[in-house]
Amino acid sequence: MGPDRFCSFNQSDPCYAAVGDKLNLLMVRDARDQELHLYKELMDSRELEVFRIMNKKKKKHESIRNRSEFIFDNGTLIINRVIRADSGTYILELYDSDGSRTFKKHLPVNIEAPIGSVEVSISCFSNQRSVSCSSDGDQIIYNWTLNGEMLEQGSMDGNTTIQLNEGTDGNISCSVKNHVSHAQKTIRVKPCPVSVVFVLVWCFQLMVLLGLLGGFHIYMRHTSGKKQEDQKVRMRRFREGPEHTAEDS
Repeated sequence: MGPDRFCSFNQSDPCYAAVGDKLNLLMVRDARDQELHLYKELMDSRELEVFRIMNKKKKKHESIRNRSEFIFDNGTLIINRVIRADSGTYILELYDSDGSRTFKKHLPVNIEAPIGSVEVSISCFSNQRSVSCSSDGDQIIYNWTLNGEMLEQGSMDGNTTIQLNEGTDGNISCSVKNHVSHAQKTIRVKPCPVSVVFVLVWCFQLMVLLGLLGGFHIYMRHTSGKKQEDQKVRMRRFREGPEHTAEDS
């Protein structure tokens, strides 16, 4: 069984409890000489009588009969192991001995699933890191901090993601909470590992570039050698003169 939650019909704020908690609803200071009726509003605007005291006798609705108790001395209805179906607006009415109503008050009661474990993970991209946070629970509010400084906050439906640049360094925390619980997970932001695929592609590109440069070098040497040979032939013919040229013809 969860911890005790205490709510009163004199409070101005709604009442919150976690699934499985023990909910203590304080209705009157002393119920030994009271006529008391506790209703719950239904979706169709009808009212369901959940609990009643008349002539010092109690009557409970079957929805809470086996998991509730009432303490006359402090006028408290205790509902054990509350469930989501216990959520709703409750109406308390008190009557005097003449049957005249002396008190009527509404109290919204919200039963929420508590925060589960918080998971934080990092995904690396080319020049950014994506950090994700996930958790279970109802009406979750998340809060990102980096080295204690606020980055982002808002409502979370299952998970939330934040983008960090490549140079981000330090401890990043994801805090989550609702009205009945809270949790936090902190991890160290580390440099992204070098991608094996990136290294292979880079090596392939380097090999192709070196191959092209080697081929171009061979081509230039071959071209340069041919030009030098042609130059030597022209120079030899020039030195031999026209007579040698005529004999050749």
